[in-house]
Amino acid sequence: MKALVCGVSGQDGSYLADFLLKKGYDVYGTSRDAQASSFKNLKKLGIRNNVEVLSLALNDFRSVLQALNKIQPDEIYNLAGQSSVGLSIEQPVETMESITIGTLNFLEAIRFTGKPIKFYNAGSSECMGDTGTKAADENTPFQPRSPYAVAKASAYWIVANYREAYDIFACTGILFNHESPLRPERFVTRKIISSACRIASGSNEKLHLGNIDIMRDWGWAPEYVEGMWLMLQQDKADDYIIATGQTNRLEDFIATAFSTLGLNWKQHVIIDKSLYRPTDIAIGRGNPQKARKKLGWNAKYQMKDVVKMMIEDEKHWKDSKVD
Repeated sequence: MKALVCGVSGQDGSYLADFLLKKGYDVYGTSRDAQASSFKNLKKLGIRNNVEVLSLALNDFRSVLQALNKIQPDEIYNLAGQSSVGLSIEQPVETMESITIGTLNFLEAIRFTGKPIKFYNAGSSECMGDTGTKAADENTPFQPRSPYAVAKASAYWIVANYREAYDIFACTGILFNHESPLRPERFVTRKIISSACRIASGSNEKLHLGNIDIMRDWGWAPEYVEGMWLMLQQDKADDYIIATGQTNRLEDFIATAFSTLGLNWKQHVIIDKSLYRPTDIAIGRGNPQKARKKLGWNAKYQMKDVVKMMIEDEKHWKDSKVD
């Protein structure tokens, strides 16, 4: 089996590549410029030499089609495109083009080749908007509140249309927040973990954060990629929510991180109103019942487990650099 992982250098792409290699796949990964990319996440996982990489421009149909003709993949995992909600507010056009047009180009290229390629599209819980007290399921109406969420919602409907209109095996995984040590520090979870570890090691810095009252369903990224794979192993293509089913405040995430390191977070955190987002989601709750029932997928790790594993990894790499 051949798998093409688009966005292989990111958190999910790297873990997915590792997962697929262990399943015996030949794994191909794409980046905007494969010659210039460091692929540091693949190196950290020790699989850089096992993944064949190539350059691919998502918003260029010819580039996408050439990649498909060259590799002849059995499965495509589209995890590429701008991935930060915060950055999408600053760069809405780039976000929309990379996510929406990129998804459309892949589906059209699959239709053009006529090959029975299975396609996975990375959706997002951000499409749901504020879920309130009721957990969102696959039938919950979308209420996107950021350019990123709007782009992901658009890509979702493009996938659904190609599945119905052209009988292409295409599905979207609506993943709620999932974290790991491979997150860049521009993501608040990694920012919290890294800062807390530095403070525990003697740094006098203060951690500046925005709204810590928001609530999210945080899971462990390495097990979420299995959900992606399972979607493509079904007899019929469909869309699924992947989540833990447990929602926590960001304040709880912070408190867990600092208490794990023997610290009181209130002594080290400053709430900075300039970091508030104009249309942030207050509560994100996910109902993964369909994935449990049809895919046999169930989250093993909850928020507190995720925090502790990220801290252990941060300390491990710090100690390795010292050695």
